[in-house]
Amino acid sequence: MNSEDKKQPLFMISVVSRMLNVHPQTLRLYEREGLITPHRTKRARLYSREDVEKIAMILRLTRELGVNRSGVEIILRLRRRLEAYQKEMEDMMKFLGEDIRSDFIERFRRIFSEE
Repeated sequence: MNSEDKKQPLFMISVVSRMLNVHPQTLRLYEREGLITPHRTKRARLYSREDVEKIAMILRLTRELGVNRSGVEIILRLRRRLEAYQKEMEDMMKFLGEDIRSDFIERFRRIFSEE
């Protein structure tokens, strides 16, 4: 499943509520506090798989680890930064890989053109 599929809004609040065993008001509270941002239509909130994973993580942090909402916000912010750095690093490694590959090809051509 690619990242675009995970962002596709699919689930209504009642479905997410049952999936995660959480009251719909809790989901609305998380939205008001800016922890999650489901897709909004005129009549409904629609949650993606990515939203559901994020809510599950928030619930683990608060229920199992006793992290308060301020702590959750900080953790989510740090997680977003880490993901951005990771993507940046992957892009850099790809660039370096291409650079090394082209350097290798150039050296290979020089070696065999000298013969």
